[in-house]
Amino acid sequence: MRSSFKIKPLISAVAVLSACSLASAAGLERSGQDMTSFLQDGTYAEASYAFINADVTGRDASGNKVKDIAEPYDFFNFGVKTDINDTFSIGVIYDEPWGAAADYHGNNDFVGSPIKVVNGLIASRLGAQGITDVAGFKGYVADTGQKIEAGRQQLAQAEAALQANPGLASELTPQIEAGKAQLAAGEAQYQKLKGLEGVLDTTLSNTSPTKVEVRSDNITGLLGMKFGENNNFQVYGGPVLQRLKAKVALRGDAYETATNYDLKINRDTDYGWIAGISYSKPEIALKAALTYRSEIKHHVDTGENLPLAALLGNDPHYTGKMQVKTPESVNFNFQTGINPTTLATAKVRWVPWGNFKITPPLYNTASKVNYGPKGLNLVDYDDDQWLVELGLAKRVAPNLAISGTVGWDSGAGDPVTSLGPIEGYYSVGLGAKYNFDENWAISAGGKYLMFGDAKGKIPNGNIVSRFKNNDGYIVGVKLSYQDK
Repeated sequence: MRSSFKIKPLISAVAVLSACSLASAAGLERSGQDMTSFLQDGTYAEASYAFINADVTGRDASGNKVKDIAEPYDFFNFGVKTDINDTFSIGVIYDEPWGAAADYHGNNDFVGSPIKVVNGLIASRLGAQGITDVAGFKGYVADTGQKIEAGRQQLAQAEAALQANPGLASELTPQIEAGKAQLAAGEAQYQKLKGLEGVLDTTLSNTSPTKVEVRSDNITGLLGMKFGENNNFQVYGGPVLQRLKAKVALRGDAYETATNYDLKINRDTDYGWIAGISYSKPEIALKAALTYRSEIKHHVDTGENLPLAALLGNDPHYTGKMQVKTPESVNFNFQTGINPTTLATAKVRWVPWGNFKITPPLYNTASKVNYGPKGLNLVDYDDDQWLVELGLAKRVAPNLAISGTVGWDSGAGDPVTSLGPIEGYYSVGLGAKYNFDENWAISAGGKYLMFGDAKGKIPNGNIVSRFKNNDGYIVGVKLSYQDK
């Protein structure tokens, strides 16, 4: 028997939280890569704006308080879709899928002069001579310089004595030659010490904080083809153009010998693809869609600076190419009418962050000295991300609908990189949609996020911070147009 549900009231109750429906706590996740705009009926267009503010605080390994490191950020999404005929549809979606914005400040191991690191380096090299800190090292360098100067004077006196009395050649010449050899070796050692002193002075003078910024843009082109007895099924796919850029600055004692490291990834554009299948049953407002997005390989121009690499005899600067692969993903979206004015929704998302890594060449090469032939990645994750979100939407007036959601995000493991120390979240959200007329509508919503506690680690696995009892919120607004 055909359902008695009426389509029009159900459309008015369609989920209204998509303007701020995203995962923001696993890996570099931001937009959630929603593509439900393409699954709407007829000609459809939407533009949305979201603002995210989080409070992420904790303590470093020394027990110092780490103030809020999460930088507020916002982003835009838009989508447009139309039917060519009863079988084919085309569409375009823009979103900002990947990103990060963290800024350490205050008095902790992620900010300021890395005196502990420098003292540790000095002790490891000169501890046997009783030199264990900067003051002792500077005194050692100065004393070495004085000894070199005394050696120069002794050599000059011997050469003057030989010139004044050539008859002493058999006695003085061997002494002079030996003195020259010793002086040359001493001067070479002194220059190395002065070079080391210069590197350490530069390192200690940098008191800026640890920062990270990652931005991305996606433009997805879609072509869909309906099939089946009533065109209930649709397959769709198309190309994805993605731009990516990033900056990372590691500071303070937390990052050990990688302190003062800088990485800049210049804006790069590369391509991937999307494919999916959907099923709809308009009589009960049922829609289900399974969407796959491919990974995208970026071969980016990058610049690196790692001052302490000079202590190993390596060039502390690198300019060249590196590869960054943004991850693949799978989204499942589902909705169905419960009664003529109520809609149930569900969303499941999977992203294999456990396979993601960023491996800058200079950073990786420098780390091989202490961590083996494979070296270290600058960023990687232990686990894949799973996101589950359930919602209800209710039409409460002819032109007004409200909705609510609950969600869970698994995060990408714990401990996790200190550049994003959150292990998933639980969320609750509320929203509303108002139809101005038959075509135009505005939606607004908000979500409260309760972040999971996490330990921050650096690439060698050492735990350098702990973050707990953190939360955040998202607010968003969306303007939409639909003509069936």
